Amino acid sequence: MEIYTQKTKWKLLLFLVAVVIGIASLFVTNELVNDLSVEERKKIELWAEGIRQLSDLERNDLDYSFILKVMEDNTTVPVIQTDENNTVLYTLNIPSKKVDTPEKQEKMLAKMKKSKEPIDVTFLDGNKNYVYYQDSTTLLRLTYYPYIQLSVIMLFIGIAYFAFSQSRKAEQDRVWAGMAKETAHQLGTPTSSLLACVDILKEGNARPDITLEIEKDVLRLEKIATRFSKIGSEPKLIPQNVISVLNSSIEYLQTRISTKIAITIGYDKSDSIIAKLNATLFEWVIENVVKNAADAIQGSGEIHFKITDNVQVVYIDITDTGRGIPKSKQKTIFQPGYTTKQRGWGLGLTLSKRIIEDYHGGKIFVNYSEVNKGSSFRVVIPKR
Repeated sequence: MEIYTQKTKWKLLLFLVAVVIGIASLFVTNELVNDLSVEERKKIELWAEGIRQLSDLERNDLDYSFILKVMEDNTTVPVIQTDENNTVLYTLNIPSKKVDTPEKQEKMLAKMKKSKEPIDVTFLDGNKNYVYYQDSTTLLRLTYYPYIQLSVIMLFIGIAYFAFSQSRKAEQDRVWAGMAKETAHQLGTPTSSLLACVDILKEGNARPDITLEIEKDVLRLEKIATRFSKIGSEPKLIPQNVISVLNSSIEYLQTRISTKIAITIGYDKSDSIIAKLNATLFEWVIENVVKNAADAIQGSGEIHFKITDNVQVVYIDITDTGRGIPKSKQKTIFQPGYTTKQRGWGLGLTLSKRIIEDYHGGKIFVNYSEVNKGSSFRVVIPKR
């Protein structure tokens, strides 16, 4: 529980840092764009003044070479010069294919009118021209650059996170498989010895009922070792009666959970629904869900089983009257290491998810849950 809380805090912190960097980048770029926009307008105003002064052909004191130099320096800002009737007189820094017809000129002029306020050029004879312009290509690129930059960064982070997650998951799978097989190996020898001891008890004068219960537990221990041995390898699925396998699991669990918890069923125990299962692993899933439900009840309560045959799949609903699961935790509970108990590895539901989804091609999820009222887990098993 604490591990996932810390991970959530780190993720939130990294997200906030990314947001701050993004906002700072956008702010700085926006300021730079505004400054350059002001500079471009000054350039166009200077260009317009050059036009006005060039029209005064009677003045001999003008430095025409300087004026021409000023006008030639504008090689980036798109400009359209019109008369008082909005007739296009001159275009600058606009691709010819965009203004090679009157219709295209009108379209470009309308676009510039929406972009910037025009600059008035009043000549000595009283006539007026208007200079329309828009941001240069460089300025437009700079405007969109931070958004593109952030998109690329986020894409890179996403790809890196996905690759890291997949690598970590593969490593975890190898570790779990290795631990499971080692556990199965370690359980094998004492289990065989215990089975031999059970045979000795049967031959002696031990009470039959006690011997039977010991044998059941030893056989269960053997089944647990078999389960662990199957982790990491592809299990064999064979057509089986889901109800029969479920009945067997419930019968075992009824004597191993609190007597204050009642297990009830909402199906006919004699029915038959056939689906491809690995019974050993499927029973493990049922046990994990029921044990979690029993822990959630914390006293007296009920665990209810319901089976629905839905043509192509089988729904197994396991509902308890426990403390419920907050909505924010309903997916987290299937992650390795997540537990609300003082003791435990937090692997029960993780293994259950792997068994159902990876091995059986089904689904397991919290169908619904309400805090302080209970939860319902749904297991979906394909019939084919």
